[in-house]
Amino acid sequence: MTFTLAVCSEMVYLDEPHLDRVKRIHDAGFAVEIWDWTAKDAAALAATGARFTSMTGYVSGDLTSPDGTAALLASAAESVEFARRIGSPALNLHGTGLGEGGLPLRPVEVVTGEMWLAALRTLERVAELGQQHGMTFVLENLNTEVDHPGTPFARAADTLALVRAVGSPHLRMNLDLYHAQIGEGNLIELIRRAAPYIGEVQVADVPGRCEPGTGEVAWPAVARTLAEAGYDGVVALEAFASRPGLAGSDTALAAFRDAFTV
Repeated sequence: MTFTLAVCSEMVYLDEPHLDRVKRIHDAGFAVEIWDWTAKDAAALAATGARFTSMTGYVSGDLTSPDGTAALLASAAESVEFARRIGSPALNLHGTGLGEGGLPLRPVEVVTGEMWLAALRTLERVAELGQQHGMTFVLENLNTEVDHPGTPFARAADTLALVRAVGSPHLRMNLDLYHAQIGEGNLIELIRRAAPYIGEVQVADVPGRCEPGTGEVAWPAVARTLAEAGYDGVVALEAFASRPGLAGSDTALAAFRDAFTV
């Protein structure tokens, strides 16, 4: 099984300008992911020759409130246009808008049944937008214990339930195994259960959010399970390099490639 290996350009080669990071990742043989596109130049990104596999698919908004839903859908449409210009087929979503430090702009203590229904209706409209433009939105699970307290629909079990309920190939899971390990664990069974609904996988080791091999996750077993489940899509390194400087990022990319060559 061969995965498409991608690297998040926001977390490695941090001493370099962003375009130089993209070029380094591309030259190393990986596809590229980006986060917020609003301060980036689509033409300059496309000119690097890099293959882009994912980017943030909204600028503001949330899945449940009337004004938040309107903002999310409007900014998702703007994001589709940018994605088209750089050739990114996938656009990433979260349970709510995130602000400084990854904290939710509207933290939620209890997710009500009404909120679940509102989120489902919003995501159905997001999937319709993806279908219109031939793109896929991916809903990412997050952890609330360490990085994103107060985020609704954060667990992988939540994102899986919503994606299954929408039932569209234009809305899939972004299964972030770093967040899942912190919040839920039992990654092997989670992968097996979620495999038919995964549109992307993101990885970083735990603790520390660095490259595979720096923490507790048995990445060879994870890679084998993905392959055995028939997943052959994007696996992306969304992790910091455990060592500083260019050499540290080079080492992180090499460790990632080794872990997911199966």
